[in-house]
Amino acid sequence: MARPRIKDVARRAGVSEKTVSNVINDYAHVSERTRAAVREAIDELGYRVNLAGRHLRRGRTGIIALVVPELDIPYFADLATLIITEAERNAMTVLVHQTREDRRRELAALEGFGSDFAEGLILSPLTLTGTDLRDRPGAPPTVLLGERVRPGQADHVAIDNERAAREATVHLLELGRRRIRVVGGREGTEPGTAEVRSAGHRAALEAAGLPWDPAVLLRVENFRALDGALAVRRLLDSGEQPDGLLCLNDQLALGAMRELHDRGLRVPEDVAVVGFDDVEGGRFSVPSLTTVAPDKHAVARVALELLMVRIAERDARSAGTPPQERVVAHRLLVRESTAGAGSRA
Repeated sequence: MARPRIKDVARRAGVSEKTVSNVINDYAHVSERTRAAVREAIDELGYRVNLAGRHLRRGRTGIIALVVPELDIPYFADLATLIITEAERNAMTVLVHQTREDRRRELAALEGFGSDFAEGLILSPLTLTGTDLRDRPGAPPTVLLGERVRPGQADHVAIDNERAAREATVHLLELGRRRIRVVGGREGTEPGTAEVRSAGHRAALEAAGLPWDPAVLLRVENFRALDGALAVRRLLDSGEQPDGLLCLNDQLALGAMRELHDRGLRVPEDVAVVGFDDVEGGRFSVPSLTTVAPDKHAVARVALELLMVRIAERDARSAGTPPQERVVAHRLLVRESTAGAGSRA
């Protein structure tokens, strides 16, 4: 069966094609009776707006690109779903691309993949520098996610990761935990989520009058469950036994809890565990995982809002406003991996 066209809707509703177009574009001067008749005809025929044709008539593609390190990491999968939903509300289509922490892929994305098919870009970079972000003439409008960026280089959306890690550490300290290790922790001058969260942990210890030792940072090669398990395995094999773990994402935390279980250590009685990201697996693990939950809906919504403004400014050849730094909310969700742990001071 041929796909219904706008003239088929007009014939069914008994109106002109122009009137159907006015209803589709939600023009105010159409009467409610006519609007209802057109919408009924659209539903009966199963008519769908040809977005590609609409965008081409306006000299646009209607495509934006979402570029993340790894799509099979649950946080980025959740975020991709939310951004796609927000884009659909703006009649945009999302192309999803993963970089695997490859600098060449991130640079290619930043330059628009060498073509004009993507009108804008939402990018979570891990290797880009300030120079990369400044020197990009003709590149598509870009909104950055995460921490691998300095203020003023591009529109940027993130939670306050330093504050979030402080709050998570304070939670562990209030349980009386003193031998806390940071799974995935890193020190360094280069900005990055791990470095910022590690700094938040250190700030919480210093505010509590406790000594700081870089040895509490357990580096990992990747941020997957296996890496969390291996980090805890190495720690226990060295003869150390922590009483608290701050894991810099939920995948690390889930792997860490599995290794603790296999070694006969109870969570939270022996070791209290906190993660980051509030992914689905942590809600259903046994015990369920205490985690820092970013407002992922807000990340998606704000990123799309900023990007659509930049695309409109480009289309209007407007000078535009300075890059914006937007911080969205987070909260600590206390679940079984710390709840009921009691004081161990």
